[in-house]
Amino acid sequence: MDFQSVIAARRDNQKQTREQLELVAKSAADGTVPDYQLTAWLMAAYLNPLDPEETAWLTSAMADSGERVDLTGIAKPWVDKHSTGGVGDKTSIVLLPVLAACGLTVVKMSGRGLGITGGTVDKLGSIPGFRLDLTPDELKAQAGRIGIALTGQTPNLAPADKTLYALRDATATVSSIPLIVSSILSKKLAGGAETVVLDVKCGSGGFMPTLGQATELASALSETAKRCGLNIRIAISDMNQPLGRAVGNALEVKEAMETLQGAPSRFATLCVELAALTLEASGLQPNREAGRLAATNALGSGAAAQKAKEWFAAQGATQDVFAHPEVLPLAPVIREVEFDGTDCWVSEIKANVVGHAVVALGGGRQRKDSVIDLSVGVEMHVEVGSRVGAGTRLFTVHAATESAADLAISNIRNSISFDSKPTEFVFPILHTL
Repeated sequence: MDFQSVIAARRDNQKQTREQLELVAKSAADGTVPDYQLTAWLMAAYLNPLDPEETAWLTSAMADSGERVDLTGIAKPWVDKHSTGGVGDKTSIVLLPVLAACGLTVVKMSGRGLGITGGTVDKLGSIPGFRLDLTPDELKAQAGRIGIALTGQTPNLAPADKTLYALRDATATVSSIPLIVSSILSKKLAGGAETVVLDVKCGSGGFMPTLGQATELASALSETAKRCGLNIRIAISDMNQPLGRAVGNALEVKEAMETLQGAPSRFATLCVELAALTLEASGLQPNREAGRLAATNALGSGAAAQKAKEWFAAQGATQDVFAHPEVLPLAPVIREVEFDGTDCWVSEIKANVVGHAVVALGGGRQRKDSVIDLSVGVEMHVEVGSRVGAGTRLFTVHAATESAADLAISNIRNSISFDSKPTEFVFPILHTL
């Protein structure tokens, strides 16, 4: 079989065989086909989307393009979690310790941020010494000891995805739903989990701006996961305002640590709800309510915070950041902005505007090879529904320079809208599948 015939079949919208899609994944992983041919196939797949069976075949082939983590011999249930990414989304840093404290084994491969959607690898990279290059054997051994292991994408796990994602990013084919699905789930399969919970973000600060688009992606993820033998649960969550108070890598680690130590917030509510969904899906708790109670207890008792300390130490953190948060990167310029109007309510905070402001500060990537500043970002002191009056703190900007702070302040001011009437609270989870 030559690759030109594989391209032609996709171009002509013919049903592709499992063998053809295995060749796509193998060629992407081992470099035996030039980028221009892989790109031609990707564009054809964008214009003539893969059907559900083809998507499942490609997903499995991409997972098989490298090593798979074999979790045999360590405690079950084995779970993984993935978010489609959003502004201020530091959920994994809280959720993984909560799940481990509740008795689950969590092995996760995470990515770097691109554009306004931050990446867990960057956030954890702000912790001095934290390793993000664990091998499959190290992942398994650590998960067996403490119940948590996380790594960045390594050359040996789903290597086909690394190649295809980079080409999709460069050729305007990222938004193809079958290609998104195969990218996400191939890494979950390679990671060895049996149960996977996915958080599909919906709103201006996420990849899917409308509930209809988010539901379409969630449905495709659900069908493909089931075809690939994964036990899947999906939450569609709100991303029309920043998630939590902090947006920016080190700032988000600090907020995650506060949440692990019991600080209540809308963000904490999302973490508890996702934990409840995961505990129910894995069979460790009989229903969502029991899962919610177990997760709340893990946070309130300090068990989740203790598990996070074990996790950070196991992956090389050189200091206990819970005891010494000052070791996290700190921006040289910190500016606080107060409300100067009459009493009213916050009616909107545009997550995408806040996200772009943080990227402009240097806290996010415009390109994959961009170097980011882990110290910069924004802390939002209000959320949709907050009542404000003269002197109420709205937000704090953490910047590298005064001029960068000035620009961020101007942009973030424009992201916030006010109303003379109270605005209804939006629960963080909109729908579950």
